[in-house]
Amino acid sequence: MCGIVAYLGCREAYPILVKGLHRLEYRGYDSAGVAVINEAGKLNIYKAAGKVSNLEQIAEGHDCSGTIGIAHTRWATHGAPNQVNAHPHLSQSGNLTMVHNGIIENANDLRDQLKERGFTFKSETDTEVLLQLIEYTKLKHELDLASAVRSALKVVVGAYAIAVIDRQDPDTIIAARKSSPLAIGLGEDNCEFFIASDASPIAGYTNKVVYVNDEEVVCCRRGEPLQITNLNAESVDVQAKEIDLDVSMLDKGGFPHFMLKEIFDQPAVLRDCMRGRLLPAHKRIILSAVTEHREELIKASRFIMVSCGTSWHAALIGKQLIEMFCRIPVEVAYASEFRYSDPVINPGDVVFALSQSGETADTLSAIQMASEKGAMVFGIVNAVGSSIARASDTGTYIHVGPEIGVASTKAFTGQTTVLAMLALAIGREKGTVDEKTYTDAIEELQTIPDKIARILARDEEIKALAAEYAGKKNFLYLGRGMNYPVALEGALKLKEISYIHAEGYPAAEMKHGPIALVDEDMPVVFLATHHNLYEKILSNMQEVVARKGKVLAIVSEGDTVVKDIAEHVIEVPHTSNFLCPLVSVIPLQLLAYHIAVAKGLDVDQPRNLAKSVTVE
Repeated sequence: MCGIVAYLGCREAYPILVKGLHRLEYRGYDSAGVAVINEAGKLNIYKAAGKVSNLEQIAEGHDCSGTIGIAHTRWATHGAPNQVNAHPHLSQSGNLTMVHNGIIENANDLRDQLKERGFTFKSETDTEVLLQLIEYTKLKHELDLASAVRSALKVVVGAYAIAVIDRQDPDTIIAARKSSPLAIGLGEDNCEFFIASDASPIAGYTNKVVYVNDEEVVCCRRGEPLQITNLNAESVDVQAKEIDLDVSMLDKGGFPHFMLKEIFDQPAVLRDCMRGRLLPAHKRIILSAVTEHREELIKASRFIMVSCGTSWHAALIGKQLIEMFCRIPVEVAYASEFRYSDPVINPGDVVFALSQSGETADTLSAIQMASEKGAMVFGIVNAVGSSIARASDTGTYIHVGPEIGVASTKAFTGQTTVLAMLALAIGREKGTVDEKTYTDAIEELQTIPDKIARILARDEEIKALAAEYAGKKNFLYLGRGMNYPVALEGALKLKEISYIHAEGYPAAEMKHGPIALVDEDMPVVFLATHHNLYEKILSNMQEVVARKGKVLAIVSEGDTVVKDIAEHVIEVPHTSNFLCPLVSVIPLQLLAYHIAVAKGLDVDQPRNLAKSVTVE
């Protein structure tokens, strides 16, 4: 979950490294550090607890010169988030320094073995253990750095993405990965190298990127082409891809926070998501994955969706959509539990992997297991070239642009939009959705971006409402049908960024326990848009009011019934039942955002969380 940046070339490394750290800070912000070798061969390392800005303050006025360097922003796993445990770490000789993302599972055993050989440790991290192992291997067997890295990595158990430099060889960076993302940008004449955990720090310098695969070791040497080998030192073909990453998407665009920008991005990015796929003039939805894998999809006896967090909520909506339009049974599983539950997976099953980053470790492991059991893997991700995208047999990108705010917003609506198009496309191929329903759905889908824009125009109204709720300690979110997963998502958003305890439930389940919590101090948020269960959710609302609960309701425009019951209402445009999550979630995103801001909290980087969860 940490962020790695490294550079080797003709430019000054430090500005590139720090700019890259800022772009990767969504991956972790417990501590940060940088190591640069200057022209005289001196290795300078600067580290700080907290954010990248703290690192900049420490490094200011010191020698940060040099054209080779590595840097890191950390989300703590082994060891407290402090300066000592911050990366880069230094080897015992003082020659090697390394940054690392991942977890070395046998670090304790390796530490004990190295202590017996005279090594000492300054930090609590597994990273320092791996670095000392590399140095021990290098010295004992008189190996070059790349060979020492390959040899050491054969011994470790776990996940890693690393970048290592040696002050005695200031022309080389060695990098490697296993189950943790790593990309190499190729600059001038393919002899300038930008290394990062994802493509965002590379954007603006080059559009040629090499995505490193598991158990590959990369040698970046000044003035030479990139070299990649496996752990057995066998050469691997270098396959560069051109990326199309809009650098303007990586800044706040005048908004105070990335999260608010990304909420307001949604009308535009959902149009991008549907562009070329939703064809109203032809009354068709065209998804290349459905066209190319038609037989596997329409003949599948079962779909399984694996995901985590917000993506899991989108999968719950996807389940209802696919079962409604395709009449195929769908299971939804937490990826973190799926592979440990001894699941029954058969050839002919289709396993859908949902992930914004495309690097979620649990989801990646789940689809690898599914693939081994003969299932087809269908990826639904945002990040082009990500590990899940490359491990899938087929899939669909959601194309909503980089999402920097840790609390996901536009990725949720992007995934839901793709799932709606997917369900309709497969249903049409199977003949399980009639032509009128299909064409009406296409017409309604194209109106969603404009309807979201109408909700966003009420931002000031929601901001004022949020000020009334910012002092509350607990919230309950209730919905039914398609709005039940939205209730879960609304509660998660509030928890993530405001640190207010919140729970989401199916509204009818309230009577089976949660109603005991309802009193005048607990706001209850109802998703009460017009749909086939509207009358039933009105009854649930009355049950809360009878117990002096305060109701905040999301309602369809023009609703007068709920206004007589609820303390406050937020209106959203009417839409089809199956698309209501795309409009009902927007005010919940804004409500969570404004409550967190009212409490003076860091919305984009909430405590204890990171954007891309690349460790179990």
